[in-house]
Amino acid sequence: MDLDGLDAIADELYALPPADFTATRDERAKHARTMGDRKLAERIRRLRRPTKAAWASNLLVRRQPDEAEQVLRLGEALRQAHQDLDGGQLRKLATQQRQFIAALARQARELTAQAGQPIGEGAQREVEQTLRAVLADPDAGQEWVRGRLAKPLTAPTGFAFVADAARSAPPTSGRGERASGGRVADLDAARSRRRERQERERRREQQEQERRRAQQEKRREQRERQARAHQEAADAERRLRAREAELNAAEDEQDRADQRKHQAQQRLADLRKQLKEAEGEQREAEDAVREARTRTRKAGQAVREARRRATDAAARAEQLADQAEPPTVRKRRDRKPDHMSSRRRPGRSMAEQGTMRGRQR
Repeated sequence: MDLDGLDAIADELYALPPADFTATRDERAKHARTMGDRKLAERIRRLRRPTKAAWASNLLVRRQPDEAEQVLRLGEALRQAHQDLDGGQLRKLATQQRQFIAALARQARELTAQAGQPIGEGAQREVEQTLRAVLADPDAGQEWVRGRLAKPLTAPTGFAFVADAARSAPPTSGRGERASGGRVADLDAARSRRRERQERERRREQQEQERRRAQQEKRREQRERQARAHQEAADAERRLRAREAELNAAEDEQDRADQRKHQAQQRLADLRKQLKEAEGEQREAEDAVREARTRTRKAGQAVREARRRATDAAARAEQLADQAEPPTVRKRRDRKPDHMSSRRRPGRSMAEQGTMRGRQR
């Protein structure tokens, strides 16, 4: 897990108004998870949204670093005077404490108004409470000066503030004078710590600037990729519409072809029906022809049989007629010239010729 990255993200988040905190925090956690750092993502999600008073206190530290350093020095002096029971020093610091806390709380309220998220009087009193806790507790001061408070601070139990301590403290004694050298050393140490904090703040500020530049570059690249993606999407949309138009035209042509096919199939079905009917009629005609041929053949056979029978009958009739003729008549007939004899006439059947000869007799 990248602790420097966590510090940079925390500095960024607690500088934001409370209304923007949650969305930005979730976005940073999601990015960390996407980059594969699940522990960092979980630590980011654990960061709590600041109250308005806590945000105002953070804003005061970030926008007024010199005043924040004065608060820390005043707290060191107050705690030392309280330990030494230096009544004169406590009384001297009493007015400074009240004025300083009130002025800083008003500045914090003005800063929130400039940021577009003004706080009310209740939140301003919580800022004053946080400043008193910073004066009373060095650990609270170190927590406050980082600018990452999520809620207001409270002074530790048992710490008497300057006004009460000044009234109850005895007059200044030689012990207080002897302790002045120690206070000077403490102030030097405080200045040294201040320089170290300033150096850390400067490094953090540089890291923050680098991170912001990297984020800006990343956002620029993302915007370029998004622009290219939008352009590609628009081109793809145009191509899609063109293909859809082609598809619609092809579907219309297919519908027309299907309609023509259906009509052709209907005509084919009608022709097949007509062909089937014609084939049936042809079979019936062929059957009728065969039947007629059969009847004709039978009729021809009957005619030939009748002619044969008629011929046979005529021949027998002629034979019988010859047998029944008297001999004298037969002799006279035999003496007739040849041109008077009965001859067959062309175009007549043998039965007709026999009948005519019978009549002549």
